[in-house]
Amino acid sequence: MYEISLKNNKKFSCDDQTTILQAAKNNGVYLEHSCLSARCRSCVVKVLQGKTVNMQDELVLSEAEIRENYTLSCNAKPVSDLVLDIEGLEGITLYEKRIFPSKIDQITKLTNDIIKLTLRFPPSANFKFNSGQYVNLIKGNIKRSYSIANRAVHNSKLSFFIKNYENGEMSKFWFEDAKENDLIRVEGPLGGFFYRESEHKNIVFLATGTGVAPVKAIIEEINCSPEDFSTKTLFVIVGARYEKDLFWEPEIRSNIRLKYVPVLSRPDENWNGAKGYVQDVLLEQNIDLSKTQVYACGSNDMIESARRLLIEKKLPENQFYSDAFVCSN
Repeated sequence: MYEISLKNNKKFSCDDQTTILQAAKNNGVYLEHSCLSARCRSCVVKVLQGKTVNMQDELVLSEAEIRENYTLSCNAKPVSDLVLDIEGLEGITLYEKRIFPSKIDQITKLTNDIIKLTLRFPPSANFKFNSGQYVNLIKGNIKRSYSIANRAVHNSKLSFFIKNYENGEMSKFWFEDAKENDLIRVEGPLGGFFYRESEHKNIVFLATGTGVAPVKAIIEEINCSPEDFSTKTLFVIVGARYEKDLFWEPEIRSNIRLKYVPVLSRPDENWNGAKGYVQDVLLEQNIDLSKTQVYACGSNDMIESARRLLIEKKLPENQFYSDAFVCSN
């Protein structure tokens, strides 16, 4: 059994058959994570002292990062005591992952390849989550991850934005076979993509495609306590290829300062809005990134490009939070 120490002097034990992330969870310590399969970078951590072994190749890390002892906590097991350059999350209640029954309440077509799915729980379900988290939806033997697109309300319905992937098993069900009252199992809550209180004056949300789902949930949560955001400015920058792919924009209380910027990467000649990529459009806002939090959700390519660019432009590395959508159709 090895001892793992964090920057804030928290410590927990881990054996050589358990990942750092799982051991932290077993001991009530929350570490950043998302995909749980070494395919995104949400759980990157620097090992200051000690050695680890990986369950699989960490392809999302650069050679330089590997040389500097970075690893993925969801993929790394200790082979000695460890000191990690990370702090456990404090000040938020995290709910235990469970499997709940639900039924399809409604399916609404939003674009040619995106639907809005609404699920309802039985009265006894008592499903709790933090706004911005995701769940696994299970139909038969198929399981896929989807971010919840509404804020956390006790025993409320859950909504999701779901994209149609060609030849996808779950996509075929959602877009061809699913009907009202079908039984769907919900496994969760999962992930750590939720708002963190801070003194930073700018809060930026970057989203592409169905990555707007957790952003919508967090914005709805912010609307419930506008007085807490009276000194802050919110930026919501949403990217799509074509104008027809834009299906959501934020609704905000009048006493909250928010700038919404839709961005198209393949606009036609009639588009007068922002063009290019969300991370580049953020830089055009000329905000002080050293006093900014960024929440990014969407493709892994967007997230990694944004992370590198914004940290290079003085965004504090620990103020970039992400939820990467890794493809599993």
